[in-house]
Amino acid sequence: QVQLVESGGGLVQPGGSLRLSCAASGIIFRIYVMGWYRQAPGKQRELVAAITSGGLTNYADSVKGRFTISRDNAKNTVYLQMNSLKPEDTAVYYCNADSGSRGGMNYWGKGTLVTVSS
Repeated sequence: QVQLVESGGGLVQPGGSLRLSCAASGIIFRIYVMGWYRQAPGKQRELVAAITSGGLTNYADSVKGRFTISRDNAKNTVYLQMNSLKPEDTAVYYCNADSGSRGGMNYWGKGTLVTVSS
């Protein structure tokens, strides 16, 4: 059974930092492209950042220079370090695993809420 379990969300003041973690099980983690998406109230889910099996990264323009995605294949975990948080970063953050051309499998976590507010 595949599980993606996010953690690390919470309430933070503007300008603060949070680190999200996503622990994966039931998949061959090292071959998957791992991504973080977010969905704010009334908005569509959007890609925040992604990291390939080889460590290549991609970021939404809105988070470049503030967020960093990383992965630890030994721990089957992907991280999202979020710095200089803004109120507009408030959203539910979801972890995604995509095997791409290797079987076309795609999995989602249940999400973790990040609220940026004073």
